[in-house]
Amino acid sequence: MKYIFITLVMLICTTTYSQDIYLQCGKLIDTKSGKVLTEKTVVVSGNKIIKIQDGYVTGKKDDTTIDLKNKTIIPGLIDMHVHLEGETNPKAYLQKYTDSEADVAFNSVKYAKTTLMAGFTTVRDLGGTGVNISLKKAIARGRIAGPRVFTAGKALATTGGHADPTNGSKRSLIGDPGPKEGVVNSIEDAKKAVRQRYKNGADLIKITATGGVLSVAKSSSNPQFTVEEIKAICETAKDYGFHVAAHAHGDEGMQRAILGGVKTIEHGTLMSEKTMDLMKQHNAYLVPTITAGKEVTEKAAIEGYYPAIIVPKALEIGPKIQNTFKKAYDRGVGIAFGTDAGVFKHGQNGKEFGYMVEAGMPAMAVLQSATITNAKILNMEDQLGQIAVGYLADIVAVNEDPTKKISTMENIVFVMKNGKVYKQ
Repeated sequence: MKYIFITLVMLICTTTYSQDIYLQCGKLIDTKSGKVLTEKTVVVSGNKIIKIQDGYVTGKKDDTTIDLKNKTIIPGLIDMHVHLEGETNPKAYLQKYTDSEADVAFNSVKYAKTTLMAGFTTVRDLGGTGVNISLKKAIARGRIAGPRVFTAGKALATTGGHADPTNGSKRSLIGDPGPKEGVVNSIEDAKKAVRQRYKNGADLIKITATGGVLSVAKSSSNPQFTVEEIKAICETAKDYGFHVAAHAHGDEGMQRAILGGVKTIEHGTLMSEKTMDLMKQHNAYLVPTITAGKEVTEKAAIEGYYPAIIVPKALEIGPKIQNTFKKAYDRGVGIAFGTDAGVFKHGQNGKEFGYMVEAGMPAMAVLQSATITNAKILNMEDQLGQIAVGYLADIVAVNEDPTKKISTMENIVFVMKNGKVYKQ
């Protein structure tokens, strides 16, 4: 009896019950080398890539073989600027007062799934009410389908600044929000606000270094933090392992943000050459969000879509973003792919690829910005951004070679995240 028991234990310990997945791929975008490889088989076991073989290899009897011979596979895409809690619509400003946290949460579940189905297996959520933190956890626990989320929770603003949650409210609702609500007016506030985000479960910090287009406030571009406040935010963030993203349209606010230590500048609309050089000097990245710029320009022409105070800002800022991106890229500024999805409809993130190529960035470089560059900023460069042995099995596929036809990125036909197939 003892012998039989030992034998059974040995059999259990030496038998493998997991099935591997064999992806037979016509073309493979090698983001590290910047080359397009042909006729490869990617073997996935669990949530990792364990082998890449030449030719088309079929798995064993219990394995799953997926035919992607007429497709191009790409590492799972990373969007560094989304807002999963909401989506543009003419009632959005009213919904701030009528929707409960539960309403926001249910909507965010749909937006998260839509984003994943569009090929974005990882995103950086740059500001909401805090529901985005719960959303992140639900996705990570496998309760709902969505991308891997790195979230800022609630973005940080100054009183009346772009992310002040009471902008546009009647006086009885304005109150005096402070660090807990994400409003900063001193160095001490700055430190406390970062620590509160850590306590809430955020992964990074987002500040609104200048005015913005869609807030119910007059300026789209005035500086809204002092350099000292930004330094306090960035230094405290570093203590907690956070990097800092800065929304910024105006040039002075951008310069303060870069000197203060932020890692990414979001939008960068009115950026000067001096600021571009400052970004290079401080190893900061531009997240262009061209799609959002085009969207707000279009929607501003629809009467009543935005509150009246927003319309002139949208018409001023929106049309300039793509051209600024071109100048920054040509000058050698680091580019990190990001769209500002939520300002436009979720799932249309892939349009950004075409706009970036249209402005002069080569297709392979754009693909790299959405994979290896973004993985590096997230400190995930040894797990994300490449189809390579040992990396997480985040893999998407398109019908055509995007280095030859970038518009194919708007039609993702296969999605695998963490070794699980979500779309085929």
